[in-house]
Amino acid sequence: MTYDSDIAIVGGGLNGPALALPLAQAGFSVTVIDALPAPDRHAKDFDGRAYALAHGSMRLLDRIGIWERIEDHAQPMLEIKVSDGHAGAGPSPLGLHFDHAEIEEGPMGYMMEDRHLRGAFLDALDDQAGVTQIQARVVAQEVSHTGAVLTLEDGNVHRTRLIIGCDGRASGTAARAGITRTGWDYGQTALVCAIEHELPHHGIAHQFFMPEGPLAILPLLGNRSSIVWSESQENAAALNRLNEAGYMAALRPRFGDFLGDIALAGQRFSYPLALTIADSFIGERLALVGDAAHGMHPIAGQGLNAGLRDVGALVQVLRDANRRGEDIASSMVLARYQSWRRFDTATLAMATDLTNKLFSNDNPLLRLGRDIGMGVVNALPALRRSFIREAAGLTGDLPDLMRG
Repeated sequence: MTYDSDIAIVGGGLNGPALALPLAQAGFSVTVIDALPAPDRHAKDFDGRAYALAHGSMRLLDRIGIWERIEDHAQPMLEIKVSDGHAGAGPSPLGLHFDHAEIEEGPMGYMMEDRHLRGAFLDALDDQAGVTQIQARVVAQEVSHTGAVLTLEDGNVHRTRLIIGCDGRASGTAARAGITRTGWDYGQTALVCAIEHELPHHGIAHQFFMPEGPLAILPLLGNRSSIVWSESQENAAALNRLNEAGYMAALRPRFGDFLGDIALAGQRFSYPLALTIADSFIGERLALVGDAAHGMHPIAGQGLNAGLRDVGALVQVLRDANRRGEDIASSMVLARYQSWRRFDTATLAMATDLTNKLFSNDNPLLRLGRDIGMGVVNALPALRRSFIREAAGLTGDLPDLMRG
């Protein structure tokens, strides 16, 4: 087969470009196929969306040439405070307090607005030799022992050695390959927005666990914060029907007054919360990355970070296989990627699932037990430090791109 590219990446959100850049830098010819129209991908206006990037993820972005493009837009997360709470009652006096000063690497992570991160990726793709971008929807795929063929909605075909699905939780790439998924619905909806506040946040991220679900308050540059507010589906539907004044009136007692008066900044978003994991991260001449492989509760802010770990692992596996002269799309090569990422993903999914179930309730015995547990962790420096390093993405079997 004559190939149009060595590797075709289906999906051009964040993981797709993050994967395309180091693969091209390693000498592969890469095509990114994205269904989203270019004007939508290049939108510059602030819409309220933002991401928590762990320190390990920052290292990867630095190694592939993205961090220098966005560093001035990054808000360091210097502390994380975690506590139980009730709307209008304030946080429990027992809780967790993580401070970046307890580790040597620097901030535990950074908050980054979607518009800056996405824009940096798109600019880098334009500048990177070896990357081709196609705006189209993939409607079919076929694989054989010699290669793979993607059929686009306009009838054109793209021939490649390896297909990588970066096309989200409803991955068409996975579905066309017959890969099934396991998971369940949480009965919760995440309400996402950004707010402006009177007082400075000092780089502190807050996680309030309330009976209906967690409320994360994550610092952005200036006197602004990103909100990820989990509610029951019924409550969320009612909140979404409110106008801006009503929405903010519902948020204020949950948020509290520790940052002074607050106001909405940007748009409001919502999405249902569920656990969904592909039963296989690989297929014949195919690999899945990011949400196409695993989607979990945002309770620990690890969605994008887990996807970037996939990126680092897959790049390393493919690069090493190519150096050894192996077929990069062989089942043996792809199995190395799957074995590397499956355990870490399953562990993270179980942790987020258990934490959400343990904290998203108002059982007094559970509340007492978890408050005592957080207090114990907070009182033991060695244990607290291990939690800090985990939150910073500095533990486990890290890919080379995430190592110091």
